[in-house]
Amino acid sequence: MKKFVLFIMLAFVGFYANAATVIATVDGKPVTDTDITARTKLMARQGNTSTDNRRQALQNIIDDSVKLNYAAKFNAVPSDKDVDSELKRMDLGDLSASEREMARSAVRANIAWQVIVARTIMPTVDVTDEDIKNEKTTLEREHGLPIEMTMVRLLSVPDDVVKKLSTPKSCDDAINIATRLGGAPQKFTVAQYELASDIRERIAGLKKLTWSKPTADGSVFLICDTKKTKEYGKLDNIIKQNAIYKQSMFIADQQLKQLRRRAVVIINDDRYKI
Repeated sequence: MKKFVLFIMLAFVGFYANAATVIATVDGKPVTDTDITARTKLMARQGNTSTDNRRQALQNIIDDSVKLNYAAKFNAVPSDKDVDSELKRMDLGDLSASEREMARSAVRANIAWQVIVARTIMPTVDVTDEDIKNEKTTLEREHGLPIEMTMVRLLSVPDDVVKKLSTPKSCDDAINIATRLGGAPQKFTVAQYELASDIRERIAGLKKLTWSKPTADGSVFLICDTKKTKEYGKLDNIIKQNAIYKQSMFIADQQLKQLRRRAVVIINDDRYKI
Protein backbone atom coordinates (compact mmCIF):
# COMPACT_ATOMS: atom_id res chain seq x y z
CA MET A 1 0.00 0.00 0.00
CA LYS A 2 2.81 2.40 0.88
CA LYS A 3 4.50 1.66 -2.44
CA PHE A 4 1.25 2.41 -4.26
CA VAL A 5 0.81 5.73 -2.41
CA LEU A 6 4.45 6.63 -3.12
CA PHE A 7 3.94 5.88 -6.82
CA ILE A 8 0.85 8.12 -6.93
CA MET A 9 2.73 10.93 -5.20
CA LEU A 10 5.64 10.67 -7.61
CA ALA A 11 3.23 10.66 -10.53
CA PHE A 12 1.61 13.87 -9.29
CA VAL A 13 5.02 15.45 -8.68
CA GLY A 14 6.01 14.58 -12.25
CA PHE A 15 2.70 15.94 -13.57
CA TYR A 16 3.05 19.26 -11.82
CA ALA A 17 6.72 19.55 -12.76
CA ASN A 18 5.80 19.14 -16.41
CA ALA A 19 2.82 21.47 -16.06
CA ALA A 20 5.09 24.15 -14.56
CA THR A 21 7.14 24.18 -17.78
CA VAL A 22 4.17 25.47 -19.78
CA ILE A 23 5.10 29.12 -20.21
CA ALA A 24 2.17 30.07 -22.43
CA THR A 25 -0.66 28.76 -24.57
CA VAL A 26 -1.61 29.96 -28.04
CA ASP A 27 -5.18 29.12 -28.97
CA GLY A 28 -4.97 26.27 -26.47
CA LYS A 29 -1.62 24.95 -27.73
CA PRO A 30 1.05 24.87 -25.00
CA VAL A 31 4.46 26.49 -25.35
CA THR A 32 6.94 24.98 -22.90
CA ASP A 33 10.20 26.16 -21.48
CA THR A 34 11.85 23.45 -23.60
CA ASP A 35 10.30 24.95 -26.73
CA ILE A 36 11.70 28.36 -25.85
CA THR A 37 15.16 26.95 -25.16
CA ALA A 38 15.13 25.18 -28.54
CA ARG A 39 14.08 28.40 -30.26
CA THR A 40 16.81 30.47 -28.59
CA LYS A 41 19.42 27.93 -29.74
CA LEU A 42 18.01 28.12 -33.25
CA MET A 43 18.13 31.94 -33.11
CA ALA A 44 21.77 31.77 -31.97
CA ARG A 45 22.65 29.59 -34.96
CA GLN A 46 21.15 32.31 -37.14
CA GLY A 47 23.24 35.01 -35.46
CA ASN A 48 20.61 36.38 -33.07
CA THR A 49 22.17 36.54 -29.59
CA SER A 50 20.07 39.29 -28.03
CA THR A 51 20.11 39.53 -24.24
CA ASP A 52 16.30 39.37 -24.40
CA ASN A 53 16.29 36.36 -26.69
CA ARG A 54 14.06 34.09 -24.55
CA ARG A 55 11.24 36.60 -24.61
CA GLN A 56 11.84 37.14 -28.33
CA ALA A 57 11.83 33.39 -28.84
CA LEU A 58 8.38 33.15 -27.25
CA GLN A 59 7.09 35.95 -29.47
CA ASN A 60 8.47 34.13 -32.52
CA ILE A 61 6.76 30.91 -31.48
CA ILE A 62 3.48 32.77 -30.99
CA ASP A 63 3.82 34.38 -34.42
CA ASP A 64 4.55 31.00 -36.02
CA SER A 65 1.39 29.54 -34.54
CA VAL A 66 -0.70 32.53 -35.64
CA LYS A 67 0.72 32.37 -39.18
CA LEU A 68 0.09 28.65 -39.55
CA ASN A 69 -3.46 28.91 -38.21
CA TYR A 70 -4.22 31.65 -40.72
CA ALA A 71 -2.47 29.88 -43.59
CA ALA A 72 -4.52 26.74 -42.95
CA LYS A 73 -7.65 28.69 -43.94
CA PHE A 74 -6.12 29.23 -47.39
CA ASN A 75 -4.69 25.71 -47.71
CA ALA A 76 -1.26 27.39 -47.76
CA VAL A 77 0.59 25.24 -45.21
CA PRO A 78 3.68 23.78 -46.95
CA SER A 79 4.37 20.06 -47.20
CA ASP A 80 7.01 18.24 -45.16
CA LYS A 81 9.03 17.86 -48.36
CA ASP A 82 9.12 21.62 -48.94
CA VAL A 83 10.04 22.26 -45.31
CA ASP A 84 12.85 19.71 -45.30
CA SER A 85 14.16 21.07 -48.60
CA GLU A 86 14.35 24.59 -47.15
CA LEU A 87 16.03 23.32 -43.97
CA LYS A 88 18.65 21.58 -46.07
CA ARG A 89 19.26 24.78 -47.99
CA MET A 90 19.68 26.73 -44.74
CA ASP A 91 22.38 24.29 -43.56
CA LEU A 92 21.98 24.89 -39.83
CA GLY A 93 24.37 22.09 -38.92
CA ASP A 94 23.68 19.27 -36.48
CA LEU A 95 20.47 19.92 -34.56
CA SER A 96 19.10 18.17 -31.51
CA ALA A 97 15.65 16.59 -31.80
CA SER A 98 13.99 19.58 -30.10
CA GLU A 99 15.95 22.09 -32.18
CA ARG A 100 15.09 20.30 -35.43
CA GLU A 101 11.40 20.21 -34.54
CA MET A 102 11.48 23.90 -33.69
CA ALA A 103 13.37 24.69 -36.90
CA ARG A 104 10.81 22.77 -38.95
CA SER A 105 7.99 24.70 -37.29
CA ALA A 106 9.69 28.05 -37.91
CA VAL A 107 10.44 27.22 -41.55
CA ARG A 108 6.92 25.92 -42.12
CA ALA A 109 5.43 29.14 -40.74
CA ASN A 110 7.79 31.33 -42.79
CA ILE A 111 6.99 29.54 -46.05
CA ALA A 112 3.27 29.64 -45.31
CA TRP A 113 3.40 33.37 -44.59
CA GLN A 114 5.29 34.05 -47.80
CA VAL A 115 2.57 32.18 -49.71
CA ILE A 116 -0.13 34.20 -47.95
CA VAL A 117 1.64 37.45 -48.83
CA ALA A 118 2.05 36.38 -52.47
CA ARG A 119 -1.57 35.26 -52.82
CA THR A 120 -3.53 37.79 -50.84
CA ILE A 121 -1.46 40.97 -50.48
CA MET A 122 0.95 41.45 -53.38
CA PRO A 123 -1.82 41.34 -56.06
CA THR A 124 -3.50 44.29 -54.32
CA VAL A 125 -0.39 46.49 -54.10
CA ASP A 126 0.31 49.10 -56.74
CA VAL A 127 3.35 51.36 -56.71
CA THR A 128 3.72 54.84 -58.15
CA ASP A 129 6.49 56.24 -60.32
CA GLU A 130 7.66 58.12 -57.24
CA ASP A 131 7.94 54.84 -55.30
CA ILE A 132 10.06 53.34 -58.08
CA LYS A 133 12.23 56.45 -58.24
CA ASN A 134 12.84 56.35 -54.49
CA GLU A 135 13.63 52.63 -54.64
CA LYS A 136 16.12 53.22 -57.45
CA THR A 137 17.78 56.04 -55.48
CA THR A 138 18.12 53.76 -52.45
CA LEU A 139 19.54 50.96 -54.58
CA GLU A 140 22.00 53.35 -56.20
CA ARG A 141 23.30 54.59 -52.86
CA GLU A 142 23.40 51.28 -51.02
CA HIS A 143 24.38 48.80 -53.72
CA GLY A 144 24.97 50.62 -56.99
CA LEU A 145 23.28 50.23 -60.38
CA PRO A 146 24.35 48.14 -63.40
CA ILE A 147 25.85 51.22 -65.03
CA GLU A 148 29.38 51.29 -66.43
CA MET A 149 31.13 54.48 -65.36
CA THR A 150 34.29 56.08 -66.72
CA MET A 151 35.80 58.17 -63.95
CA VAL A 152 38.76 60.31 -62.95
CA ARG A 153 40.07 60.04 -59.41
CA LEU A 154 42.45 62.33 -57.53
CA LEU A 155 44.02 61.07 -54.31
CA SER A 156 44.74 63.09 -51.15
CA VAL A 157 43.81 66.45 -52.65
CA PRO A 158 44.59 69.47 -50.38
CA ASP A 159 41.68 71.82 -49.67
CA ASP A 160 43.30 74.74 -51.51
CA VAL A 161 43.68 72.57 -54.64
CA VAL A 162 40.05 71.39 -54.45
CA LYS A 163 38.95 75.02 -54.73
CA LYS A 164 41.00 75.42 -57.92
CA LEU A 165 39.45 72.46 -59.74
CA SER A 166 37.52 74.14 -62.56
CA THR A 167 34.73 72.53 -64.56
CA PRO A 168 36.26 70.53 -67.44
CA LYS A 169 34.89 70.22 -70.97
CA SER A 170 35.83 66.57 -71.28
CA CYS A 171 37.49 63.71 -69.46
CA ASP A 172 40.86 64.54 -71.04
CA ASP A 173 40.40 68.17 -70.03
CA ALA A 174 39.77 67.05 -66.42
CA ILE A 175 43.02 65.10 -66.46
CA ASN A 176 44.91 68.11 -67.82
CA ILE A 177 43.42 70.41 -65.15
CA ALA A 178 44.39 68.00 -62.36
CA THR A 179 47.87 67.50 -63.80
CA ARG A 180 48.51 71.26 -64.06
CA LEU A 181 47.62 71.57 -60.38
CA GLY A 182 50.26 68.99 -59.51
CA GLY A 183 47.95 66.00 -59.18
CA ALA A 184 48.31 62.46 -60.54
CA PRO A 185 44.81 61.70 -61.89
CA GLN A 186 43.68 58.12 -62.39
CA LYS A 187 41.23 57.27 -65.16
CA PHE A 188 39.29 54.00 -64.92
CA THR A 189 36.05 52.33 -65.98
CA VAL A 190 34.01 50.35 -63.48
CA ALA A 191 30.42 49.17 -62.85
CA GLN A 192 28.76 51.37 -60.25
CA TYR A 193 27.83 48.39 -58.05
CA GLU A 194 31.54 47.46 -57.82
CA LEU A 195 32.43 50.75 -56.14
CA ALA A 196 32.89 50.98 -52.38
CA SER A 197 29.86 52.22 -50.47
CA ASP A 198 31.50 55.49 -49.40
CA ILE A 199 32.36 56.30 -53.02
CA ARG A 200 28.83 55.48 -54.22
CA GLU A 201 27.45 57.75 -51.53
CA ARG A 202 29.76 60.55 -52.64
CA ILE A 203 28.94 60.33 -56.35
CA ALA A 204 25.22 59.56 -56.03
CA GLY A 205 23.41 62.21 -58.08
CA LEU A 206 26.69 63.72 -59.25
CA LYS A 207 26.36 65.29 -62.70
CA LYS A 208 28.82 64.41 -65.45
CA LEU A 209 32.03 66.46 -65.63
CA THR A 210 31.48 67.78 -62.10
CA TRP A 211 34.05 67.30 -59.36
CA SER A 212 32.73 65.59 -56.24
CA LYS A 213 33.32 66.78 -52.71
CA PRO A 214 36.37 65.13 -51.11
CA THR A 215 35.88 61.80 -49.33
CA ALA A 216 37.26 61.17 -45.86
CA ASP A 217 40.70 60.36 -47.28
CA GLY A 218 40.73 63.48 -49.48
CA SER A 219 39.87 61.73 -52.74
CA VAL A 220 37.94 63.64 -55.41
CA PHE A 221 36.00 62.01 -58.23
CA LEU A 222 34.66 63.11 -61.58
CA ILE A 223 32.32 61.11 -63.83
CA CYS A 224 33.34 61.39 -67.48
CA ASP A 225 30.75 59.11 -69.02
CA THR A 226 28.17 56.47 -68.18
CA LYS A 227 26.81 53.54 -70.13
CA LYS A 228 23.96 51.22 -69.24
CA THR A 229 24.89 47.54 -69.19
CA LYS A 230 22.74 44.69 -70.52
CA GLU A 231 21.36 44.07 -67.03
CA TYR A 232 20.01 47.61 -66.86
CA GLY A 233 17.13 46.75 -69.19
CA LYS A 234 15.68 44.48 -66.52
CA LEU A 235 16.30 46.94 -63.70
CA ASP A 236 13.02 48.87 -63.74
CA ASN A 237 11.00 45.67 -63.49
CA ILE A 238 13.21 44.37 -60.67
CA ILE A 239 12.93 47.67 -58.80
CA LYS A 240 9.15 47.69 -59.22
CA GLN A 241 8.94 44.16 -57.84
CA ASN A 242 11.14 45.15 -54.90
CA ALA A 243 8.94 48.17 -54.18
CA ILE A 244 5.82 45.99 -54.32
CA TYR A 245 7.45 43.41 -52.05
CA LYS A 246 8.46 46.02 -49.45
CA GLN A 247 4.98 47.51 -49.33
CA SER A 248 3.46 44.03 -49.19
CA MET A 249 5.64 43.04 -46.24
CA PHE A 250 4.69 46.24 -44.42
CA ILE A 251 1.00 45.44 -44.92
CA ALA A 252 1.64 41.82 -43.90
CA ASP A 253 3.29 42.98 -40.68
CA GLN A 254 0.22 45.09 -39.84
CA GLN A 255 -2.02 42.14 -40.61
CA LEU A 256 0.06 39.85 -38.40
CA LYS A 257 -0.35 42.29 -35.51
CA GLN A 258 -4.14 42.13 -35.95
CA LEU A 259 -4.11 38.33 -36.10
CA ARG A 260 -1.94 38.23 -32.99
CA ARG A 261 -4.45 40.39 -31.12
CA ARG A 262 -7.29 38.06 -32.13
CA ALA A 263 -5.43 34.94 -31.01
CA VAL A 264 -6.06 33.59 -27.52
CA VAL A 265 -2.60 33.96 -26.00
CA ILE A 266 -2.16 33.25 -22.31
CA ILE A 267 1.28 33.84 -20.79
CA ASN A 268 1.68 32.15 -17.42
CA ASP A 269 5.14 33.45 -16.54
CA ASP A 270 5.40 37.17 -15.76
CA ARG A 271 9.00 37.22 -17.00
CA TYR A 272 7.72 36.76 -20.54
CA LYS A 273 4.96 39.32 -20.46
CA ILE A 274 5.43 42.54 -22.44
